[in-house]
Amino acid sequence: MFSAIGKTIKWIGQHFLGMLFLLIAFVVLMPTSTTELKSANLQEIQLVGPIMNADAILKEIEDIQKDPKIKGVLLNINSPGGAVPPSIEIAYAIKALKEHKPVVAYASGIMASGSYYASIYANTIIANPGSIVGSIGVIMESANIEELMNTIGVKTQIVKQGTYKEAGTPTREWTAEERAELERLTKDTYELFVNDVAHARGLDINHSKEYADAHIFSAKRAKDAGLIDRVGVKSQAKAEVQKLAKVTDPSWKEKDKLESFMEQFATKGMMQLQNYFYGLKSTF
Repeated sequence: MFSAIGKTIKWIGQHFLGMLFLLIAFVVLMPTSTTELKSANLQEIQLVGPIMNADAILKEIEDIQKDPKIKGVLLNINSPGGAVPPSIEIAYAIKALKEHKPVVAYASGIMASGSYYASIYANTIIANPGSIVGSIGVIMESANIEELMNTIGVKTQIVKQGTYKEAGTPTREWTAEERAELERLTKDTYELFVNDVAHARGLDINHSKEYADAHIFSAKRAKDAGLIDRVGVKSQAKAEVQKLAKVTDPSWKEKDKLESFMEQFATKGMMQLQNYFYGLKSTF
């Protein structure tokens, strides 16, 4: 029995690349749908998983900006947020795009922290009834592995110039001065975040504790707080794009089949990482 299993595993190993090639070829050569024969006039952008780099989505936004055939955009978001700079890059790219083409942001799962930041300049924000919205806040954290290092006999050797050069180190407890420095940084970033949200959404900055302060909202509560415009499903979000774009014969641009096929694997992997590291998910 073990011999048969071994032979099967060996055969799969030897022919894996060939099988993968055939699968990709099948996907690429599948018959083209009739909708692809029409010239697309609407497009969906997907923001999925932790935001660590914005290059790909910025390129997608730039291409849409240059394409005169695309009249409106759906920004489909299911992300727990991520790094500050790329989140801001996406937000301001959407702001620039909105000047020429309407953008509807749709929370299909999680629209929190950096991914909410990315959505704030859209013409309209719609959230799935079961989505999570908000978490307008900033966090900076690090483990303290000093005791572990002492246990296994590891010591650090450091040469530095600058009082705060070690701020955030995991090798020891932070000094009071280092902690204060990092708190100033997170405070500045938080104020930037809140100011942009208040300006984009027409909210009172003096009442930011009600809609910011890292509150996590259901879609209904997010609407009550002014963070979104409507609670609805994807078909309603797409209809809103069509209405704002004044398109009477909608045709959504479809991604290249190979690109779409490969993205399915990437998306599944990102969602598994999201669930593992962030744990923000709802179940019935």
